[in-house]
Amino acid sequence: MTAIRSNFLRTVIALDAAACGVMGAVLAFEAGALAQPLGLSPALMQPVGWFLLPYAGVLAWLAARPALPRAVVWTLVGVNLLWAVESIALAALGWVQPTTLGLTVLIGQALAAVVVAELQYLSLRRARREALA
Repeated sequence: MTAIRSNFLRTVIALDAAACGVMGAVLAFEAGALAQPLGLSPALMQPVGWFLLPYAGVLAWLAARPALPRAVVWTLVGVNLLWAVESIALAALGWVQPTTLGLTVLIGQALAAVVVAELQYLSLRRARREALA
């Protein structure tokens, strides 16, 4: 299993860590205040926030590594894509009834997760091309 050494990938993961940390803190500690404007239950938002905080720590740790195994990067791509699908599914399947602002937040963070997954995937492709050259 080859390792990927990419400053670009490390930067993408570090930015993802920062975003997850901020979102995690907001959801964990301000879920009650966000419930009405977003139309989302604190019972949904708070556990998500508590999940995101340690996840952000793991991402920060990964971003600090000089190289990452390809399998780890593929896992991050999968987690981001799953996050995006689940975010859209919440509203699309009627599991939540967000306000317009809440729907905007759900769609926005789903799109952000897809962008991060795409950037991670591009890093995998670039590393493969470089290994074959």
